[in-house]
Amino acid sequence: MPAQSSSELLGFPPDARLLIVNNDDFGMYRDVNEAVVRSIEEGIAASCSLMTPCPAAGHAMGLLRDRPELPFGIHLTLVCELPGRPWGPLADREKVPSLLDGTGGLSTHERIPELLARARIDEVETEFRAQIHAVLDAGLAPAHLDWHCLADGGREDVFELTAALAGEYGLAVRAWLDPARAVLRGRGLPAIDHDFLDSFALDLEGKEAAYARRLRDLPPGLSEWAVHPALGGEESRTVDPQGWRVRRSDYAFLTSPQARELLRREGITVIGYDVVQRAWTG
Repeated sequence: MPAQSSSELLGFPPDARLLIVNNDDFGMYRDVNEAVVRSIEEGIAASCSLMTPCPAAGHAMGLLRDRPELPFGIHLTLVCELPGRPWGPLADREKVPSLLDGTGGLSTHERIPELLARARIDEVETEFRAQIHAVLDAGLAPAHLDWHCLADGGREDVFELTAALAGEYGLAVRAWLDPARAVLRGRGLPAIDHDFLDSFALDLEGKEAAYARRLRDLPPGLSEWAVHPALGGEESRTVDPQGWRVRRSDYAFLTSPQARELLRREGITVIGYDVVQRAWTG
């Protein structure tokens, strides 16, 4: 018999137009946190990913405790791209030296190649477990694991480690690139059928129209958007001078009447990672 499609593995017809809309970077700062929650409760997003090492992670976890119905995952974090508000590992620094930069914090975005070249997989596991347990020990129930700034973990062994942790804790894993997607399909697990969208890759000019066009052109099967909403207030502009415009424009579209109307008109079903988790653990 032919293998089931990702749509069928998720409980939908094979020709369904399915779209994961996941808010990344929950916990980065409060302006992000508020926008993430509103984008799910009032907009078209369906789940989010929590960064536990960040300064506003505690605030984000408080929002999750007040909303047990809100699907979320853990945005496993080895990179810090906000120099004005740096964060470090959750594990003791002496246990994860290969993950640290010269200041004892996590590596900056531009030094990701150096990080991937030196990171020891046992230390990656130590830090990932610390981040997972920060969530579990807070009494929260995540649905999936993914990575901040590292598509599919950045290395094959990091992806496989994360998949093993997901199996241990009863979670799903995001997979974006062809090699990891092929691995999941070979294991009978759902994976996106089309190229993923990272909202930072879209031009700011004409962004609303670009989002609308992507919805109208969405093919049958499983697609994913990783979006990065923030309210765009004073905090955003101060701590995130390179990213706040992207985040504000994401928030504006996700909560717009146009986005909801397009989904209705096109017959697109938006899902969160709680739906994917059921296929991994069912």
